[in-house]
Amino acid sequence: MCEFDLNQPKNVYFIGIGGISMSGLAELLLSRSFTVSGSDARRSPLTERLESLGAVINYDQSVSHISDDTDLVVYTAAVRPGNADLDDARARGITVLSRAELLGLVMKTYQCPIAVSGTHGKTTTTSMISEILLRAGTDPTLSIGGILPSIGGNFRIGSGQHFVTEACEYTNSFLHFYPQIGIILNIDADHLDFFKDLSDIRHSFHEFAKLIPNEGLLILNGDIPNLHKFVDGLTCHIITTGRDETSDYFAKDIVLDENAHATYTIMHGTEDKGRRCSLGVPGLHNVYNSLAAVALADYLGVNSDTTIAALSEFRGSQRRFEYKGDVESADHTGPFHIYDDYAHHPTEIRATIETALKVPHNELWVIFQPHTYTRTKALMTDFADALAPADHVILTDIYAAREKDDLGISSATLMKHIRSRGTSCHHISDFHDIEKFVLQNCTKNDMLITMGAGDVVNIGEALINRS
Repeated sequence: MCEFDLNQPKNVYFIGIGGISMSGLAELLLSRSFTVSGSDARRSPLTERLESLGAVINYDQSVSHISDDTDLVVYTAAVRPGNADLDDARARGITVLSRAELLGLVMKTYQCPIAVSGTHGKTTTTSMISEILLRAGTDPTLSIGGILPSIGGNFRIGSGQHFVTEACEYTNSFLHFYPQIGIILNIDADHLDFFKDLSDIRHSFHEFAKLIPNEGLLILNGDIPNLHKFVDGLTCHIITTGRDETSDYFAKDIVLDENAHATYTIMHGTEDKGRRCSLGVPGLHNVYNSLAAVALADYLGVNSDTTIAALSEFRGSQRRFEYKGDVESADHTGPFHIYDDYAHHPTEIRATIETALKVPHNELWVIFQPHTYTRTKALMTDFADALAPADHVILTDIYAAREKDDLGISSATLMKHIRSRGTSCHHISDFHDIEKFVLQNCTKNDMLITMGAGDVVNIGEALINRS
């Protein structure tokens, strides 16, 4: 591991510089007078922003563009051997770090690094914490896995002591981090192309928790099964959040309004100080995301009124049950409503659909893009169960991402499982054909959700743009 000093600018080259986290790290280094260059497969708003700040970016990844004076090369987990830049850097003996390794070294330069982990809810919870710390005037540095409207992007550079980042478990990335405060929202079976099983995933989260120093803090979901086994051997301070009084923090008297926004009383042990919190984002699952943010804010000494106001005014980050716009219905009697959500795991899909069903609408349409063959095959039954409550499901082809082997399945396989549960389901490969199908069938006040971690969001945006 190389030493990293933000006060000694170097020349750093990023492979995959347009990634949501990579672009933020590149921007942070640019702000500290580093010379930044890199490559990416395509131009995007994130790469254009970096170029406006002085980064030099190449979009041809078939050849290496690494200059002779490069001190460090950083790559994402998506980059595989055979990448011209990566192979060239290693052949020339240039120091090479993964994105997670660099992010971990950056965390060490802050007095209070906060890492938000969990199979689900990381971006929303990190965004909630960000809004609280911003409102409290702590001037934090933020690295978020989605676009937060209040900061106009996914990364914010502050001068305060707090560094807040998401901590992803995939390829054990978060084990390269140095958190003073760690949060574990939940632990579920996912990324089974890397992890063997749920036990393997639990082991990785336990290793993450062990990174927190004795004087540090772990905020942990108290409803995690066999929690006593999970916390065994941890030496840091632990605060639990959950559904009842067995956790240190829990929610009492939860009420959902007509748009599924929750209001609840914050309970800390047996204390009821009359703290009533109304969330600006919908869904019962966000009550439990917000409890982690409340517990952290209390620990950091943030005024309760500040915390509650920030949570009330937070309207969500992009691609989290995000309202996109209206499109005229097929019978021209009024519009149907388009939303988008990043949900790509059965637990996330279930939470999003449960939220959608509480919002007034006629029929619920879900356009779901399965993400990776491994996940789809391993969780096939769970996907079908999670999607079945929708009135209509349209499946795109499986978004392969990093995978080459289709494992003998396709979206047609998932379609059969969904239909067997009595839900209307269609598999349509071409996005333009999906748009035509939707325009012919959606009626007034229907709700349409584009759902998945790939490019399915483009369907809803295309429908809005052509209306």
